[in-house]
Amino acid sequence: MTVVRTRFAPSPTGYLHLGGARTALYSWAYARHFGGTFVLRIEDTDVERSTPEAVQAIIEGMQWLGLSHDEGPFYQMQRMDRYREVLAQMLAAGTAYHCYSSKEEVDAMRERFTAAGEKPRYDGTWRPEPGKTLPAVPAEREPVVRFKNPLDGDVTWDDVVKGTITISNKELDDLVIARPGGVPTYNFCVAVDDWDMQITHVLRGDDHVNNTPRQINILRAIGAPLPQYGHLPMILDHEGKKLSKRTSAVSVMDYPAKGILPEAMLNYLARLGWSHGDDEIFSMEQFCAWFNTDHLTSSAAQFDLEKLAWLNNHYIKQADNTRLAALARPLMEAQGARFDGAPDLAAALALMKDRTNTVNELADAAMLFYRAPQPDAALMTQHLTDAVKPALAQFAERCATVEWTREALAAMIKEVLAANTIKMPVLAMPLRLLLTGQLQTPAIDAVLVLLGRELVLSRLKAAV
Repeated sequence: MTVVRTRFAPSPTGYLHLGGARTALYSWAYARHFGGTFVLRIEDTDVERSTPEAVQAIIEGMQWLGLSHDEGPFYQMQRMDRYREVLAQMLAAGTAYHCYSSKEEVDAMRERFTAAGEKPRYDGTWRPEPGKTLPAVPAEREPVVRFKNPLDGDVTWDDVVKGTITISNKELDDLVIARPGGVPTYNFCVAVDDWDMQITHVLRGDDHVNNTPRQINILRAIGAPLPQYGHLPMILDHEGKKLSKRTSAVSVMDYPAKGILPEAMLNYLARLGWSHGDDEIFSMEQFCAWFNTDHLTSSAAQFDLEKLAWLNNHYIKQADNTRLAALARPLMEAQGARFDGAPDLAAALALMKDRTNTVNELADAAMLFYRAPQPDAALMTQHLTDAVKPALAQFAERCATVEWTREALAAMIKEVLAANTIKMPVLAMPLRLLLTGQLQTPAIDAVLVLLGRELVLSRLKAAV
């Protein structure tokens, strides 16, 4: 059986976007499912737009998601000698040829075809054919190299997402595969790379469908085996439009800054175009065990931030509290949190995390334990009444000696309530305000345990 080899091959002209991350995830999982190899390839031949910063952004995004590659990263700009070798072989074999038509001449050809109601294309002026006399070579003009595309027949492949796709060779003109000076072009490099790297399965966005017949013809011309292709539908925003920076966060690395955990993003991206029954929440181990191309959908997926937040809440609740503390602490320090003499941060986050959808929300919620309470004056007037002050005084006195456990504190509170014939909210509301500055907190006995006896007594002392 052929060993599965997949690849993720981004162009480093910007960040790792959500669609690219999903492509990487599916390619990675397919290789993992079959015990194969996942290759990372950086397609950086667009030298005007490719940047080292974009390369780093892509690699950082992959690392954050945990999509580790088995081979690479390979850089196309470091493979120029190999491309020139294949170009020379194709020129010698007659599957490629030098074309001396100028840009202006090619533009004029395309305009003529358009005016005649036909698809604009190169007219084959320099295409060698038996018995054909080629024009005289213009002086001091560097040629491009064109691929000698078949004139007749079709290109057909069984797309693992879209089904059988057929494109007539009459729709494809003779593609430029090397620019003046011999710099190879995108489709040629991709075909050579997939051949050399023995790629067996290519999963990529459906914006590449038009490239596939060209790459198939080049692969056939150089005697290379064809990979299986699958073209994934685009991801749409909440309005059903293509994701864009103007309407949504499309860079993967925008999401850690928003407090999203990588396992939540992976789980969410996995379901944007694939399903396993009704399963919504699953580990990456389960995903790799389940994933194949049978349940990939051919319809566009819609990105739903609320669904992502719901998943993130699940993973926050499952996350190790020490890990959450490492993520939340810098956010809290930026808000002026004071950790000296304050409760253990991991314990505080454990108390708060059920209520939050992001690490940012969790950090905000935990701030009540790490800054001096500043209760609203109107709320203090409303809840710190003369009727409750005796109960507060008794509560403060009992706090000095009670065993500092949730059970003992809960029992003591009940005794204070009974002795003063008041209900829990009457005591709990002013307690929350005095101890945290807020009316909404976890259970008051849990808050007391976390704050500790000394801090509770000091905060009550001024008010009682």
